[in-house]
Amino acid sequence: MTVKHLPLITSTDTPVDPVPRAFLGVERSACGQRWVSRLDQAAQNRALAIAQVHGLPDLVARVLAGRGVGLDEALAFLDPTIRSLMPEPYTLTDCEQAAKRIALAVERGEKVAIFGDYDVDGAASSALLYRFLAHFGVTAEIYIPDRIFEGYGPNPAAIRQLVQKGAGLIVTVDCGSTSHEALDAAREEGCEVVVIDHHQLGHELPHCLALVNPNREDDLSGQGHLCAAGVVFMVLVATARLLRQQGHPRAAGLDLLAWLDLVALATVCDVVPLRGLNRAFVVKGLLAARHMNNAGLAALLRKAGLGGPVTPYHLGFLVGPRINAGGRISDAALGSRLLTLDDTAVAEEIAGRLDELNRERQAMEAAMLAEAEAEVMAEYGDGESATVLVTARDNWHPGIVGLLAARLKEKFRRPAFAVAFDPSGKGTGSGRSINGFDMGRMVRAAVDEGLLVKGGGHAMAAGLTVERHNLGRLRAFFEEKAADTVASLVANHVLKIDGALSASGATLDMLDQLEKAGPYGSGHPQPVFAIPSHRVRDARLVGTAHVKVQLEAVDGSRLDGIAFRSADTPLGRLLLNSRGSQIHVAGCLSGDHWQGNRRIQLRILDAAPAS
Repeated sequence: MTVKHLPLITSTDTPVDPVPRAFLGVERSACGQRWVSRLDQAAQNRALAIAQVHGLPDLVARVLAGRGVGLDEALAFLDPTIRSLMPEPYTLTDCEQAAKRIALAVERGEKVAIFGDYDVDGAASSALLYRFLAHFGVTAEIYIPDRIFEGYGPNPAAIRQLVQKGAGLIVTVDCGSTSHEALDAAREEGCEVVVIDHHQLGHELPHCLALVNPNREDDLSGQGHLCAAGVVFMVLVATARLLRQQGHPRAAGLDLLAWLDLVALATVCDVVPLRGLNRAFVVKGLLAARHMNNAGLAALLRKAGLGGPVTPYHLGFLVGPRINAGGRISDAALGSRLLTLDDTAVAEEIAGRLDELNRERQAMEAAMLAEAEAEVMAEYGDGESATVLVTARDNWHPGIVGLLAARLKEKFRRPAFAVAFDPSGKGTGSGRSINGFDMGRMVRAAVDEGLLVKGGGHAMAAGLTVERHNLGRLRAFFEEKAADTVASLVANHVLKIDGALSASGATLDMLDQLEKAGPYGSGHPQPVFAIPSHRVRDARLVGTAHVKVQLEAVDGSRLDGIAFRSADTPLGRLLLNSRGSQIHVAGCLSGDHWQGNRRIQLRILDAAPAS
């Protein structure tokens, strides 16, 4: 294995330059980024200590140190466990009340209604609670609102319908924290409600029996990074403990850990930080997923063409979009229903339907994205002058605006919103932010200013409803609120590099070592490596928009790489025009499974001329 590290400073006695040197001298890459080392001198020293004290490979030590892992916590970090990282569930405010009420529903055999959100986290949370209740013989009904006609969260009409159908208890998952009117309707109907959520909320709490949300102001659990399924899991741990203490005959046979595949799926797809308990959820959940015991999840993985062990990539990029496709353009309840199934034949049927819907969604997204990019160019020129992008059309599908916002954010490196207006002039919009800018706070401020009918979210994503006559004022408000922060973030747009290596050093053995420091995702980014001064032996278009290259080192070793969705970008053009030339390439290593074989591949993120 050949691994080259390029330290910024070679002596601990040398003062640290407040502006780090450009890695490989790349001041502005094809993607307009300045390359810098992720590790400052202190982190390099910490990496050396981790490697020496714990006997870890140098590369793994560098990855840990570059992500803030200290010497004393390194070994525990590499082996996260639920037991060591989960706090006492009752540290979550209202968790005790919620657990007691769910346990009471089990004892009474009440009918329970589960009101979930229409995304992956909502589907997984709903399925997790459904499976728990089913284990104890409790009849439960999952209700997922229609994204277009009902919008996000509980609504009075749906709540009253559930009560009329016999629900003795309603549990909302991944929603409900701000549903004042709907929860008031439940109280009027004499039905108790337990809310289990993780979204940001204001000072005023809705009327309900219990509101378990680690992001409420009076919650001191420190678990605000959990997705809704993670919070549901903690509530169920407390509920199961109560039922065991009460001597319930089915409590002894309960294996909550077997359902961690659902928690891992939600954690990855909701893009919550992979730190603390979330890392344990994903690590242990992947082990559960690899057993393929959940018929619905297994069916989706087969439809997606799983070629190896289940990884966060498979959950986030193959399974997640297919579950979301139902909520975006068709029946929002398909995903949650699929994840509750034990019948393989029915699971295959629903998985096939979601796969078809996902293909339809992809075609719709491509057409809408072309319109959105054209609007950005018309409204903001090249996009460089804008602080926050806000695009809107009458004919867009409201279920896909979140994907549009994500694509615009990726291309223009700015917070972005996409809004779909209906014939009445009411627009349903979704936004995606860049690291360092709290979009949810800005949207809530717009609600307070009376510019939005409603809106909310978290730092990296938000949803809103706006009247057409307020769109111009909303654009101006966002520009004013975000100007200073976004300008600073864009001006300091850097790509953090974990180290440099050659084609001969990029091996499957090295990849296996790196995966010990995973899983990677939000808050724990995948390692990025620079491949310096390699010749582009081949570069060609593959699929509709990808660029595949083969890099060759001086010693003749070669490394395959691919830049996704880059054909019509500066990165793609540089790669295609560099055949036979020396370039620096930066990207992430992955194991590509094909026809039973596993090969190393570089997912190219950026490039720059070697000169």
